[in-house]
Amino acid sequence: MHGAGAGLDDVLRQLATEGQLVEVRTLPGRAARVAALERPLPGPVAERIPAAGLWAHQAHAIDRVRAGRSVVIATGTASGKSLCYQLPIAEAALGAPRPGTALLLYPTKALAQDQLRAMGALDLPALTAVTYDGDSSPEQRAWARRHANVVLTNPDMLHAGILPFHGRWADFLNRLRYVVVDELHTVRGVYGTHVAHLVRRLRRLCDAYGSSPVFVCCSATIGHPAELAAAITGVGVEAVLEDASPCGERLFALWNPPLLDAGRGSRASAHGETARLLAGLVGHGHRAIAFTRSRRGAEIVAAHARDRLPRALASTVRPYRGGYLAEERREIERELWEGRLRGVAATNALELGVDIGGLDACVLDGFPGTIASMWQQAGRAGRACQRSLAVLVAGEDALDQWLMANPDEVFTRMPEPAVVNPANPFVLEPHVACAAYERPLEPADRELWGPELDEAVRALVVDDQLALRDGRVAYCGPAFPASGIGLRSGSSTEYRIVDGDGRLIGTVDEGRAFESVHPGAVYLHQGQHFRVRRLDTADRAAWVEPADGSEWTEARTLTDLVIATEDECVTVGRARLSIGNVEVSQQVVGFQRRAAGSGEVLGREELDLPPTRLATRAFWYTIHDDVLDDAGLAPRQAPGALHAAEHAAIGMLPLFTICDRWDVGGVSTAVHAQTGEATVFIYDGYIGGAGIAELGFGAGIRHLEAAWSAIAACPCQAGCPSCVQSPKCGNWNEPLDKAGAVSLLSAVLAR
Repeated sequence: MHGAGAGLDDVLRQLATEGQLVEVRTLPGRAARVAALERPLPGPVAERIPAAGLWAHQAHAIDRVRAGRSVVIATGTASGKSLCYQLPIAEAALGAPRPGTALLLYPTKALAQDQLRAMGALDLPALTAVTYDGDSSPEQRAWARRHANVVLTNPDMLHAGILPFHGRWADFLNRLRYVVVDELHTVRGVYGTHVAHLVRRLRRLCDAYGSSPVFVCCSATIGHPAELAAAITGVGVEAVLEDASPCGERLFALWNPPLLDAGRGSRASAHGETARLLAGLVGHGHRAIAFTRSRRGAEIVAAHARDRLPRALASTVRPYRGGYLAEERREIERELWEGRLRGVAATNALELGVDIGGLDACVLDGFPGTIASMWQQAGRAGRACQRSLAVLVAGEDALDQWLMANPDEVFTRMPEPAVVNPANPFVLEPHVACAAYERPLEPADRELWGPELDEAVRALVVDDQLALRDGRVAYCGPAFPASGIGLRSGSSTEYRIVDGDGRLIGTVDEGRAFESVHPGAVYLHQGQHFRVRRLDTADRAAWVEPADGSEWTEARTLTDLVIATEDECVTVGRARLSIGNVEVSQQVVGFQRRAAGSGEVLGREELDLPPTRLATRAFWYTIHDDVLDDAGLAPRQAPGALHAAEHAAIGMLPLFTICDRWDVGGVSTAVHAQTGEATVFIYDGYIGGAGIAELGFGAGIRHLEAAWSAIAACPCQAGCPSCVQSPKCGNWNEPLDKAGAVSLLSAVLAR
């Protein structure tokens, strides 16, 4: 360690002893721009405006909201988005003769609690704000329904605890003026699709009770935020994008762990490099946060950072992740806020808008998956406008290494768009059943759901869940419909993971159960290892026992894909790119056991599990034989080249849509039965599709170029996790031909 108090630049360069620094850029600070409101707020509310005034984007948003126009505010971290809805809500609460109410939706309980404190800090007697979630007692819930005019909750509680019991909320819904959807960028994919239908159910009940609320959506900077907000809310939304808040100068460094074996492409651990940076920053007197991509990573980074620090400082570094008790999380947040903690290693649980203030530096342990999330995490440091540092430490993933090879992309690439798919029938139909349970359906409901409503109603009538009564469609199913819908999957069915005492450890979506909790599988939950003793497919339960963590397992899966429809096709380079509906059939036929650390194969075992089927959306590249010939690929080489290209394409897809590589799957074949030619499929991993395939199809040539670049730039000889190996491959990364993939994509792109 060097003397405390060294500047951020000095710390960075002192720690980069093996050429880890790829790039360091200085991002200039920005002065604040203030603006006045078009018309003044009532006196008690106007007194809550900061002494320096409103920043221009805040004033613009508040003006639109007070004029009855729905908005999405997509500005940077610490840009005061919350004030854009707090002040109009406070004004509504003071309204006479009938004060207005507000419903605020947050993705996490922690955020709702944080905003409850912020509402309380306004100190307005007319404002009665409460959280209404799974932690609320029956007495607290009853009090909230009778007295609260501001309710802070989450989509799960809205779905199962408010909308089905709307009669108890009649007065609140009648006076509902504002609905806030916070952290909109997290409301995407199949989860966002569920929330889109929840909002339509809410709007339908509001209409019945005589209200028409204005929507205020807040988001980190993402691509096309107004389109996402409109898809979620079903109303026209105006985007507020120009950030007028002040910010200090920021250093942004790209850090690539040292190459250990050029032939195999292996690098030093990103966890280790992150821990070294975190410890170095804390040791030099700076306060820092390290974001990791897993709960286990947060624990490892915190432990290794503490090991590098003297005892007095080691106690000021802690991990923070999901799975902790609420009291533990609040304690860590409080210690951060009060400055007692100097460093924290956290999952993205702290990426969202919980205000932790005062941090000088942020270290990203691996690219978080999207440019949008990267800037969100980096923005956690420097919130007080002080000079700050962000360091992106690359992992071994193809996308991480591609960014290290193309540093300009980190700083110039526009944030990716997030998508939802309200037309997905597998999500639409359960929510239509819920809507009918809440209030019989009428022809006017087509305005909310569009033409897809008629087909959903027909399917539910055939399934004996809906029936025609007095010209309206009423629910007639056997049970409370909301209880059977999980908002985070396209399937309403989950497998329970239970220990020998019957204690619930967790759940896994039915579509992924056989891969992750098959008999003999090692399952990791909150840092604990469990081995699956028995999988009960009838009861949908996986029975587990503690494991010592000395090994991990990898399922082997046979996959077949059938094209149901080809909706559109275009020419991309020398390939044909198509999009449509597909049915994916998968069967887990075995697994292998690998030693933790070394990855050595300890054994392979067979399994006898039934196949699963997934009806979803996909896009696919069809490649003519003459392209394979020009690539110099003999028939025996084609499968490995196509498989390697498929992995790289999946790894690079997050550049073009806010998704994770685990959200999609792939199939490649030298001759597909329906296309008759070499074909690479990339399919949406959720039943009915979440909108990812559409963005992949739209990326086309840019997607292929990124995949080619990721493979061609990698220094390894035969393929590695930084280019063509995939951690989720059902064929255990066999066969893979890195050189063949480069030749194939070069021929397709006519390079």
